[in-house]
Amino acid sequence: MADIKFEIVKELGVLSESPSGWKRELNMVSWNGRAPKYDIRDWDENHEKMGKGITLSEEEMEILVDLVKND
Repeated sequence: MADIKFEIVKELGVLSESPSGWKRELNMVSWNGRAPKYDIRDWDENHEKMGKGITLSEEEMEILVDLVKND
């Protein structure tokens, strides 16, 4: 499996923290040199290891925010 390269361009906030110290975060992340996207996933404290997550484009994030606001 090829290495996945990532760069956390902007840390937006922590959503929760587990007893083990891993944090579920919302960040702007560039994957494999591509344009940054909104990213929600669990990270270890040094941002070296990560769990499964989801990435959202600007448009998808706007739709998500509207859905939550109109709930």
